Amino acid sequence: MAKRRKNTRRRRAAALLVALLLIAAIICGYILWSKGYLDGFIPSENTSDEDSSSGSSDGTSNEDNSSGADIVTDELSIHFLMLGNKYSGDCTLIKAGDTEILIDAGSRASSAETIAEYVSEYCEDGVLEYVIATHADQDHISGFVGTTKIPGIFDVFECETIIDFPRTDKDTKVYHDYVEKRDAEVESGAVHYTALECWNETDGAKRSYEIADGITMNILYNVFYEEKSSDENNYSVCLLFTQGENHYLFTGDLEEKGEEALVENNDLPQCKLFKAGHHGSPTSSTEALLSVIRPEIVVVSCCCGNETEYPFSSMDVVFPSQAFVDRVAPYTDKIYVPTVYSETAEGGFEAMNGNVVVSSDGGEVNVSCSNNDILFKDTEWFKKYRTWPENGVGAA
Repeated sequence: MAKRRKNTRRRRAAALLVALLLIAAIICGYILWSKGYLDGFIPSENTSDEDSSSGSSDGTSNEDNSSGADIVTDELSIHFLMLGNKYSGDCTLIKAGDTEILIDAGSRASSAETIAEYVSEYCEDGVLEYVIATHADQDHISGFVGTTKIPGIFDVFECETIIDFPRTDKDTKVYHDYVEKRDAEVESGAVHYTALECWNETDGAKRSYEIADGITMNILYNVFYEEKSSDENNYSVCLLFTQGENHYLFTGDLEEKGEEALVENNDLPQCKLFKAGHHGSPTSSTEALLSVIRPEIVVVSCCCGNETEYPFSSMDVVFPSQAFVDRVAPYTDKIYVPTVYSETAEGGFEAMNGNVVVSSDGGEVNVSCSNNDILFKDTEWFKKYRTWPENGVGAA
């Protein structure tokens, strides 16, 4: 009897050892797979012709294409991200050589997961050399904070230099959470400046930063860094990136008065790229600015057609608005939008262009998108809800 019990214990011990070895093998295999070491050994899933399509004829996709287009290797690449939900907001990754810059982290706190996954593809060392928060609205800063279950950008990445808005009238939880997380990052070694300190070049801040050989990030002067505005959007940090003769302009959510002052106080060049003001609203991207910068490419960081964000407004003013189209069209038809609202899709949105990447080696500027490269005016949504003006580029 004692011998039988001893044999039973041995069999149990052997079974336990086998189980432990199997678990260890699974864990090791997962680690190798997640690091990409098993690529080529594991066959890809079979997909039908319909599943492998890059999108329908209206420029949308039934998939949430959270990953970007193929990794871009140009010296400068500017990435306008899908944000994982149906809300409009800003988040732009700029990679210049070995330098990574993140401008804003919207649109909601849960977007932090989508943003971090994308940024990690390019920011392999986990260090963001520069982080810019343009203003205190949640659709620009909430992803820096994250949620109790989703770490914010300040938690996921080491941030070396943080530049943000000198003024705000906000007294919201997301704003106070942002300040708390930002200050904790500073305590951990980050440097923090306001855009006004950069413009005045005080306390070590600078107006212009060389982010790679021949590529500069320039903080522009906005009069509302110092003066009070009735609109929070006018406090936005404004930036101009310059690469040789190519210029790329970011104005946050600056509104009409802010754009007029921006033109008056800065020597603005013609721009290859303009991130549309205030998500393509009718109160931004005004003629005062457009007539000076004459953009060739415009990216609208919004979830196109989301009426739920402004339920009491007409479809004409839903982002991107008809007024925005009318003003931009005489300068370019190269307008791109990451996502489009959908009542039937999971999460209430689909990819329109997807993640939009504008890149250049200093010469020609290229656009590539993770879903498709269809121009905004050629999408089915546009044909249903918008009109391309007769004086627009490429008008029939």
